[in-house]
Amino acid sequence: MNSKLEVFKSNINGKKIAVLGLGISNIPAIEYLHRLGAIIYAHDIKEEINQKLKNMEHIIFMLGKDNLKNLNEMDYILRSPGIKPFTKEIERAQENGVILTSEIELLIQLCPCKVIGITGSDGKTTTTTIVSKMLEAAGHKVWLGGNIGLPIFSYIDDIKEEDIVVLELSSFQLMTMKKSPNIAAITNISENHLDYHRSYQEYIAAKSKIFLFQKESDILVLNQENKYSKAYELLAKSINPNGTIKKFSIKQEVENGAFYQDGNFCYSNHGRKEQICPVSYMKLVGMHNVDDICTAITIVWELVKKEDIIKVIQSFGGVEHRMEFFHEENGVKWYNDSIASTPTRTIAGLKAFDQKVILVAGGYDKHIDYDIMGSCLLDKVKTLLLVGDTSTKIENAVSKELAKENRNTNIEIKKFDDLKSCVDYAKSIAKEGDIVALSPASASFDLYKNFEERGRLFKKLVSNK
Repeated sequence: MNSKLEVFKSNINGKKIAVLGLGISNIPAIEYLHRLGAIIYAHDIKEEINQKLKNMEHIIFMLGKDNLKNLNEMDYILRSPGIKPFTKEIERAQENGVILTSEIELLIQLCPCKVIGITGSDGKTTTTTIVSKMLEAAGHKVWLGGNIGLPIFSYIDDIKEEDIVVLELSSFQLMTMKKSPNIAAITNISENHLDYHRSYQEYIAAKSKIFLFQKESDILVLNQENKYSKAYELLAKSINPNGTIKKFSIKQEVENGAFYQDGNFCYSNHGRKEQICPVSYMKLVGMHNVDDICTAITIVWELVKKEDIIKVIQSFGGVEHRMEFFHEENGVKWYNDSIASTPTRTIAGLKAFDQKVILVAGGYDKHIDYDIMGSCLLDKVKTLLLVGDTSTKIENAVSKELAKENRNTNIEIKKFDDLKSCVDYAKSIAKEGDIVALSPASASFDLYKNFEERGRLFKKLVSNK
């Protein structure tokens, strides 16, 4: 019996809950809380909402530009990740004793089993997926959620003490959290989501919430190479001096964690080194994927056997939209890396190829620095096809690098109004042996609901299906 959940159920009956943001992913949580007897106030700035929500009985809708005006009257505010928490209405409600929480925070708070949380600027989805597959290979029942998988909170009655919950967590979800996972991992930190956060410092601080509330028995996993890891480590030790901190690396041996060395995946348990298997066992390509696997190994090491890790390394072919090889025609190979919504992830993907590629890039502007792409684009791209709000920023990054290095590098750059025009042009110039990759280095929200929709359209345009 989950005693924490039973107490919550008894307390929530009759309470007023404001659910902020009425995307389809919130419907299961709304349905679940309503079944527990909560009084649901559904808030959204949009006047038009999902038909399934409209058909629900006993829900009070607060829509339009003044939808937040009654928050002081609530017992709880359930915030969706896309709703910024620093509005005056939310802040005033908290000052008056209203509890601000989220579906993910409630899940971590009430879950009866071990919770693993993974965040970072790049590599979250691949790492989270690999972790879940390694755990499943070891025979664990895994609940995969957060940014991917199921809306797990609505299934909390079915979660057993021996199960494991694995969550991919964004800075949007973390910034108001007051509960941390049992195992928390930060893959890396680089500029991201500066269209949402008020500063880069706020973004960095939001990521720290994944470990700020850990207990002594919990584990924090950090990237040995990332420049912010030392600050995170010092912060973690100041709060939890006896907590366990592990690290992973693709450049050096670590004291406690997984690392890459001499072509092999290795693990060090307090200095006792053990070889796991050759990196050549991987179906994935690129050192960024070696990095993701090292992260995953460090997370699961005490929960699985070495054979389970090796089995997944040998069988895992990647996640859809993550440098996904999906089509070959007339000797031209096409890759879909729509998940690459930052310059650093696109750089990592391009470095996986041993030849120059035709690159399709550009998209929604998150107000981050694109100049860091210039050198890699000159080294790894022969034709750059740009679409979306960040086209000019990416083009300028190349121009600045050419001027700085005075390089006589031949790179063709063309801008387009839509993805179809990009694909049509790529088809017209690609020759046998060429690689064409969509790796936008930008978010998708200028033209698409999400990166999945963008990736699916790219694949459809390429394959004519």
